Amino acid sequence: MTDGKTSSKKAPARKKPSGLGRGLSALMGEVEKEASVTAAPDEGAVQMAPVGKIAPHPDQPRRHFDEEALGELARSIEARGMIQPIVVRPHGAGFQIVAGERRWRAAQRAHLHQVPVIVRDFDDAETLEIALVENIQREDLNAIEEAEAYKRLIDDFGHSQAALARLVHKSRSHVANLLRLLDLPDAVRAMVVSGELDMGHARAIISAPDAEALARLIAAQGLSVRDAEALARRAKPGGDVRSKQKAASERDADIVALERQLSEAVGLSVAIDYDGKTGTVSVAYRSLDQLDLICQRLSGEKI
Repeated sequence: MTDGKTSSKKAPARKKPSGLGRGLSALMGEVEKEASVTAAPDEGAVQMAPVGKIAPHPDQPRRHFDEEALGELARSIEARGMIQPIVVRPHGAGFQIVAGERRWRAAQRAHLHQVPVIVRDFDDAETLEIALVENIQREDLNAIEEAEAYKRLIDDFGHSQAALARLVHKSRSHVANLLRLLDLPDAVRAMVVSGELDMGHARAIISAPDAEALARLIAAQGLSVRDAEALARRAKPGGDVRSKQKAASERDADIVALERQLSEAVGLSVAIDYDGKTGTVSVAYRSLDQLDLICQRLSGEKI
């Protein structure tokens, strides 16, 4: 590793009302081709860097790291080494992570002293954009983390909702709905982060007069999103939680018990909507791996 790029470069926040400068697809494409990069050794090529000289980005969109998954990755790295480099930028006397903080954390657990990195001179806006895209593509962000990253790009770098939608290949309504989650009380947002509430539950109670009380009720009784929406509609300004609890408790106890039994059996959240004669059974998943698990269990394939 050379010492020529150890000075900190922090570009001032830029306002980009439209367009994304160099283009995220191009930037990410360059990262994906790290193995065949022919650039100078200190800019774009894969090189080794001391783990102790690498620091996480304080505004990294991802805040929650699953301990079990992190442990599995650490064991894999310990056995096979780190295959995919971490993307960093010069920062002070070392480097700051642009993409790959999870791998960096796992490398520390695996007691690695050096890790492969790609050094790129990204500015603040590009750094946040790339970190956001990488996490969304890997489905690593919960809804609140994703919403907070969108808000930062809007507030600090002048992105519009339409530009953000193009950036992450989502609809504009998806971006708008996520941003609305930031209007929820801190306690409810924490429940979304922990997985106690789904994004659908949270959206249903955004405009409710006592969102926190409703959120705890929904989580405690394992209500479906449709039930949460109905509960929120019945909520009135000044109403107490008792009326909401009574409305929620009107659900058939056998249906609630069956939902819990099925949820435990498949390891995922199961909701049953029943009108007395017919109904639907919904299984919620958070990743393609979980969807694959559902398909395997329904088809009878070995898992």
